Amino acid sequence: MALPLFLAVLSTTGCLFRTRPVEEQYSKVPLKESTQQGLIDSINQQAEAIHSLKATVDIDSSVGGMKKGHVTDYKEIRGIVLARQPDALHMIGLMPIVRTTAFDMVSDGQDFKVWIPTKNKFVIGKNDVATPNTDQPMENIRPQNIYEALLIRQIDPKSEIAVLENGYETLHDGKGHRVLQDDYELTVIQRYEKGCTQMCVEHPWLERKIIFGRTDLKPYRQVIYDEDGRVATDAKYAEYKDYDGFSFASRIEIFRPQEEYDITLNMLKVDINKPLTDDQFTLEQPPGAVVIHLDRPQSSLAMPLEKK
Repeated sequence: MALPLFLAVLSTTGCLFRTRPVEEQYSKVPLKESTQQGLIDSINQQAEAIHSLKATVDIDSSVGGMKKGHVTDYKEIRGIVLARQPDALHMIGLMPIVRTTAFDMVSDGQDFKVWIPTKNKFVIGKNDVATPNTDQPMENIRPQNIYEALLIRQIDPKSEIAVLENGYETLHDGKGHRVLQDDYELTVIQRYEKGCTQMCVEHPWLERKIIFGRTDLKPYRQVIYDEDGRVATDAKYAEYKDYDGFSFASRIEIFRPQEEYDITLNMLKVDINKPLTDDQFTLEQPPGAVVIHLDRPQSSLAMPLEKK
């Protein structure tokens, strides 16, 4: 009774309260319905159907943030991206106008190589070993992180649990007003520890969250977490188009908050399920390059390449 009485007293004074309009409103566009299993099936069917991808892209990227103290933007780098199930990725970035190689990276899912011609550096390491270096942002990039954002992998019922939440996204109308629109948020929990083979002790941890728009039931965001519950990758998907009969995002933004870099892939041309050979996922060490072994002690990271 205390709260209603208090509000009643305030309403009689005329000077202790004011009425203001609600700044947010709900979207009135038609929304589609789905179920938890329906969303899981849509992710799994797409993941199983796409075996390979070849794309010509424009790459916008930025490096830096609060840790570095400033942000550097890199615009309009032309790129070529090759991806093949289960974990292979080859990505080449070309400098504006002259189209010389800015970087060249490959990965088989476990190990990766990155060639940076302007630095004369050839970086070798493992995808799961973090070596944050704010002075050398290209050495922080892991091809596997790009692969995981590019091709959303399936939800495995043997090792993962998916939980559906009805959430909402904040949009803006033509006048800049905030509009709330319902979405579906599929939280995926990893049930067992990595590397568990025989005696498994259940150790669940938040693995990722896939968020679907209600106007088309397409994923518009995927947040991937590390085992400490921190955001490792925040990927956003927009402007879905038809490529070879598949609905695929034509713009993918990949943000890595811990390493402080952001890569946006704007798709110019996409070929899905075209044959890709093993040779297209190889990267030879250039003669005379300084080789950086990220899995070695700091004192032995860099060494000149031995001539073959």
